[in-house]
Amino acid sequence: MGRRLTTSSPARSLVSPASLISLAAFASLASFATGCGSNIRRFPLRDPLTVDNDVSPISFPCKPDPKDPKHNVCIPEEYESSFAWDAADNTIFRPITRFFAVDPAGEAANVNSFDEVPDSSWFTGRIGAKPMSPDEAALGSCDDKVLDPSDADGSWLIDMGKPNGANPGFRVKVEGVGKFMLKADPKPEPERATGAASIAARLYYAAGFFAPCDSVVYVRRSLLKLKPGLRVTDNSGVAKDFDEKALQAVFDSASKRPPATPGGEELVRLTASRWLPGRTVGPFTYAGVRNDDSNDIIRHEDRRELRGARLFAAWLNHFDSREQNSMITWMADDPKDPDSSPGHFQHWYIDLGDCFGSVWNWDQISRRLGFSYYLDIPYLLEDFVTLGIPSRPWEHAQRSKDGDIFGYFHSRDFDPEMWRGGYPNPAFGRMSERDGAWMARIIARFTPEHVAAAVRVGDYTQPKHSAFLEHHLMERRDIILRRYLDRLSPLADVRVDGDTLCATDLARKTKVFGASEFHYAATEYTGPRYAVAQRPAPTASADGGVCVPLTHANVAASEPPDSAERYVVVDIENGHAHGLLRAHLYDLGGARGYKLVGIERPDGLTPPS
Repeated sequence: MGRRLTTSSPARSLVSPASLISLAAFASLASFATGCGSNIRRFPLRDPLTVDNDVSPISFPCKPDPKDPKHNVCIPEEYESSFAWDAADNTIFRPITRFFAVDPAGEAANVNSFDEVPDSSWFTGRIGAKPMSPDEAALGSCDDKVLDPSDADGSWLIDMGKPNGANPGFRVKVEGVGKFMLKADPKPEPERATGAASIAARLYYAAGFFAPCDSVVYVRRSLLKLKPGLRVTDNSGVAKDFDEKALQAVFDSASKRPPATPGGEELVRLTASRWLPGRTVGPFTYAGVRNDDSNDIIRHEDRRELRGARLFAAWLNHFDSREQNSMITWMADDPKDPDSSPGHFQHWYIDLGDCFGSVWNWDQISRRLGFSYYLDIPYLLEDFVTLGIPSRPWEHAQRSKDGDIFGYFHSRDFDPEMWRGGYPNPAFGRMSERDGAWMARIIARFTPEHVAAAVRVGDYTQPKHSAFLEHHLMERRDIILRRYLDRLSPLADVRVDGDTLCATDLARKTKVFGASEFHYAATEYTGPRYAVAQRPAPTASADGGVCVPLTHANVAASEPPDSAERYVVVDIENGHAHGLLRAHLYDLGGARGYKLVGIERPDGLTPPS
C-alpha cells in the first residue's frame, strides 16, 4: 500500500531545525503583513527571506526492497493517487466539507517581506527574478544529455511500457545518456500533444516551477529494441504484455514524417521526456502536507506558488492540472545511491500534453475545456434556476482553420477569472487577488521573443500552427495582465540606487494599457508617526522604469540603525492601478544610505497611519 498524504497539518514527533526556522520566519513576516490596529507594520532591519531551506537533509529507516529483498532501501514510501477518488473528493466532498467547516481562504502563508515567494523545492525565481534570454527559455531544464535519433539500430532499449494516460508510449534506456519516456500524439490530434508538452515544459520551467526536459524527436523503428517479457499494469489493475504488437500500436497512432533519406525508414514523431532525477515517490497533493516530510510545514493549498499556478494553467489552458500530473522525487544526498538517506523531496509538474486545447470523442466536452469542470455543479444549479437561459462561452466556441490541431484553444472569450480545470483544485480555489497579481507579474516577463522561442521547440510541421499558437498565447497573456495588473500595484523590481528608489511598472512596460493612463505621484513618510516628509516628483523612463528621489532626514547619529526615527515609508501611485506600491526603508544616514526592508501592495490609496 502507498502512503497517503495528510490533508491537514498533523503533530510531528520529529521536525527539522531548518523547518522550525523557516516556519518562524514566515510567521514573523506574516505578523507584519496582517494583524489588527493600524493599517501599516514596521518591518525589521534585515534582508528578506529569499530561500526556504526545505531541502535540509532528512532520513528514513532502511528496509528490504520489495522488488529485491536482498537490497535495502532507505527512502520514503510511495504515495499512490487515485484518479477517481481525487476527482470525486475535489468535485463533491471537499467543497461540502469546506462549506460546513467555514474555511474561508486567507492569504498565502509563504510570502516574504518583499511580497515574493522564497526559492524552495517547489519553486525558484527564474524569469521573474533575473534576466532570461529567449535561448535560455527554449532550453528549459535540458542540458547536453539529449537523445540522438541517428544512433545505431537497436541502441535504444525499451525497458518499460506506459500503461496509463491519453498518450501511448514507452520508456527507453540509452547508454551514456539516460532514461526517457517516449509518448506519441493521440491519433485525432497530430503533433499537438507532443509539441504542447515540449513547449509547456519550457514555459513552466522559465516561470520558476520544476518541469522535465521534454523534446520532440523523430524516431525510426529500427532504432528500438524491446526488453523481453515486458508487462504493464494500468490504473484498473489489469496487467498485459508490452510486446511488438503493443509497440506497433503506439507507432500506428503517432504522427509521421517522410524518411530522412530516399528509401529510408519512415520517422515517427514522439515526445522524449527525460526521466526525472532521483527516485520517484508519487504525486504531490494540492492540499495538506506530506506527513513523512518534516520540511513540509506549510499546507499546500496555502502556498502562493500552487495558488498562483491556477493563473499560469489558465494561460496555457492546462485543464488537466490535477495531482496525478505532478511528481515528487526523493533526492538522496549521495547521487550514486538514489535509494539512500539522508536526502530531500523535490516537486515537479509533468505530463503537460493537454495544454493548448484538446480534442475528445465528445465535442461537448472538447468545447468546454477551460470554461467548465467535467461536472460543474455551480453551472448546473444556475441552469436549473434560470431554465438554462444564460449563454455560455463554449456554446459559440469555434475551431480556427489556422489552429485546427489545437481544438477550441483561442483567446476569444478567454476570462482568466472564470477559467476552470477539469475538476476543482483545492489550491487553485484559494487563489487570492495577491496570488494572482504575483503570478501576473511573472507572466508579464514573457515577451513575444520568449514565447516564439518556446513555440519553436514544438517543431510543428506547418508554420501556421506555430504562428497561431504564438499569437493567441500573447493575446491570452495580455488579457491576464489587463485584469491582474489593474488592481494591485504592478510595480516590480523595487530597489534602492543611491538616494533614489526605483521600480519597473510592468503594466506600462508591457503596453497593455495606453501610455496616457499613467500619471505618477509619490509621498514619503518618516518617523514613528509616519509624518509626510515630502512629495517628490517621480521620473519615468521609456522602458517602464520609475524612480523617486529620497531626502535624508535630520536624524541624530546616536539613533540606533533600527530606530523608529529612521523609518521611512514611500508610497508610489501610477495613476492607473487601484492600489499603490508601499516601500519600507531605514534611513541609515548619508554615508550608509537607505536599506529597503519591505514591500507591500495595498488594495487602495489610503496613506499609512
